[in-house]
Amino acid sequence: MPMSYAEAIAAVTAPGQRFETGTEVVNGVPMTVFVHGPRTLRDIYEHARTRGDAPFLVYEDETWSFAEVMRHVDALAALLVDTYGVRRGDRVAIAMRNYPEWIVSFAAITSVGAISVSLNAWWTADELAWALDDCGATVLIADAERVERTAEHARARGLRVLGVRLGDGVAEHPGLDRWEDVLPLGAPMPQVEVTADDDATILYTSGTTGRPKGAVSTHRAVTQALLGFSCRAAVDRLRRGEAAPSAPPVFILIVPLFHVTGAVPVMLGCFASGSKLVIMYKWDPERALELIERERVTNFVGVPTQAWDLLQSPRFGEFDTSSLVSLGGGGAPAPPELVRRVSTVAKASPNIGYGMTETNAYGPQNSGEDYLTHPTSAGRATPILQVEVRDEEGRPVPVGERGEIWFKGPNLIRGYWNRPEDTAETIVDGWLRSGDIGRVDEEGFIYVEDRAKDMILRGGENVYCAEVEAAIYEHPSVHEAAVFGVPHERLGEEVAAVVVPVAGATLTPEDLQAHLRDRLAAFKVPTRILVDAAPLPRNPAGKVLKRELRTRFEPAADAAG
Repeated sequence: MPMSYAEAIAAVTAPGQRFETGTEVVNGVPMTVFVHGPRTLRDIYEHARTRGDAPFLVYEDETWSFAEVMRHVDALAALLVDTYGVRRGDRVAIAMRNYPEWIVSFAAITSVGAISVSLNAWWTADELAWALDDCGATVLIADAERVERTAEHARARGLRVLGVRLGDGVAEHPGLDRWEDVLPLGAPMPQVEVTADDDATILYTSGTTGRPKGAVSTHRAVTQALLGFSCRAAVDRLRRGEAAPSAPPVFILIVPLFHVTGAVPVMLGCFASGSKLVIMYKWDPERALELIERERVTNFVGVPTQAWDLLQSPRFGEFDTSSLVSLGGGGAPAPPELVRRVSTVAKASPNIGYGMTETNAYGPQNSGEDYLTHPTSAGRATPILQVEVRDEEGRPVPVGERGEIWFKGPNLIRGYWNRPEDTAETIVDGWLRSGDIGRVDEEGFIYVEDRAKDMILRGGENVYCAEVEAAIYEHPSVHEAAVFGVPHERLGEEVAAVVVPVAGATLTPEDLQAHLRDRLAAFKVPTRILVDAAPLPRNPAGKVLKRELRTRFEPAADAAG
């Protein structure tokens, strides 16, 4: 018999059930938590050991079993502790593309009580150097490209670097070790006490004032988020009247591991559930279709851009995608037409999640029939996560009225690394201010309608306008600049800028883009630039009227990735 959402939530969280809820004090604030399940990430990895020789990671022509992954995790953990002297609370940074060694590194770091710091692999040398200094990393684990990009800074700092898949083209330097030369395979996992309140991760999220902020999560925050994703899956099955699947799902990794979606619901979700994870070298819709067919992929979690790419591929019909059960993700709202096409063309359940780095990607979720009937909604609140819409004074607003969305739950970050003022501004009495504007309807469905922060969502990547503007102003020929997002059919938004040159100076969009490529990751560089001698339009308070500037740009159909 079909259940309502509330009835299913009550059933799975009842006393004695796997997702039973209770109250615990987290960071001094009473929170609703799942009372059963793993307390630390180390507990999750211990469960993975029970999967033995079952396939875990598939990358190109490589297949790593759970046992093989854990053998490498143990060895790297021993290397970090016994050779590199890493201790609880030390920061160990990871800078590489999606390789199996990224996953091994993350698990080893968090197993010994150190903090895994995820660095954006697209960052420039300057951005990487800044983050390494900001977090105070003692060790960097990086692939060949990132080893080269950080080499000068690592030498200057005396930073220990462990190189992954270096090949023969990387110059040796003091402090650089090769993974295959130093990993003590066969060494046991060091015995280190790890608690739920220990810091586990730092994920950098772009800052509104220029430099990114390191969002710090404890082991409890991450494990509670993982239990939350599992709980929601159980709720959906119960509402559909389905039993638990007889075999673990198969996920395809199409988003970066340095982003919260790739790291928590996808990678750690596979660790926790014993699922196979198919890793792509880089996003390519035709290659994704090949892997979906070959590996019988069931779950596709990405940004709407990638779902569009997959469904619009001229070769979509050539491949057997019948294994797909769920197709969706997050990172940006999905157009209603995409929701419909997932259901009718891919024959999969459409889904979307409204999470943030600060919530460990866990938040309202919308899927299946609910998503088809409410295609513009991010979904409904979940058992451990409270959601409120508040006015500018922080007071809850009536149902249906717009305001800022606030979250409260044990899955939230504890704060920003060495940023007490930013932490106090974002987290108030245990509630996190999302910076998003939205509303809640009578059924509890949440709608995200605008962003309070000056931010662009480009293909799932956050681009903060202030950071780009600051880099533009470093050009000597720039007098004024305004950066904002404009609609883009595939990416959702692209980065645009209107620039006023210094009187008498000559400035072209190409000049400015060349200037910015040395300072910013490629996805932050404006693809559409208008150089105009007229002053920027401002309101009486002096604020630039970006809404007016957007009207100068027509939506683009496509752009280089």
